[in-house]
Amino acid sequence: MKLESSTVLVTGGASGIGYALAERFLGAGSRVIVCGRREEKLRGAQAAHPKLAIRVCDLARESERISLFQWAVREFPHLNVLVNNAGIQRSFRLDAPEEWPGTAEEIAINFEAPVHLAMLFVPHLKRQSDPAIVNVTSGLSFSPLARVPVYSATKAAMHSFTLSLRRQLGEAIEVVELVPPAVDTDLGGPGLHTFGVPVSDFVGSAMEGIARGEREIAYGFSQKASRASREELDGIFRQMNS
Repeated sequence: MKLESSTVLVTGGASGIGYALAERFLGAGSRVIVCGRREEKLRGAQAAHPKLAIRVCDLARESERISLFQWAVREFPHLNVLVNNAGIQRSFRLDAPEEWPGTAEEIAINFEAPVHLAMLFVPHLKRQSDPAIVNVTSGLSFSPLARVPVYSATKAAMHSFTLSLRRQLGEAIEVVELVPPAVDTDLGGPGLHTFGVPVSDFVGSAMEGIARGEREIAYGFSQKASRASREELDGIFRQMNS
């Protein structure tokens, strides 16, 4: 993947990991488009980086994913990198009353949307130079945090999907998985991830891994979890959820 001369679409790119990735791609010399649900966040990102292109889009809705794809390839015909980063994290108990729409939205944004976008963009990407799909998963793909059960499950599903996608596409499209640990962002709500690693540390390491051509890039806890044996994962799970 060429960091300096690509046209990159980053979902959920107005804040957190997505915004940091967008900044790094811009700084390397690529053209970058970010999408998200909050127009004010997108406008703020564009004010900080005037070259950034923005698009308001609710990825939980199939029709808006299709509209995003159609708009992106029309306005940016040389788009060659898709970064599936958007995600939400909800903490709730499975044995307590829970309205289904919130759970359905979490599944749609975290799993349904990146799968659908990959399927939409693959034919277009195959016609581009140096095409790539980057999926942002989580260390929780390997050892779930029980208080965020759906988030953990969707990230495990995305890890599995990424392996299959890479296998099917072969060398036609580079498929990269970024596996962050807990990162200090507003994922799950403001202030909930202040214990995590700085965004710049993870994204800096991720971009270095991309430049080296690595296909699975983990950091800190997620690196340990992604390489652990089943016995080690059982121990990590008990420790995390004690």
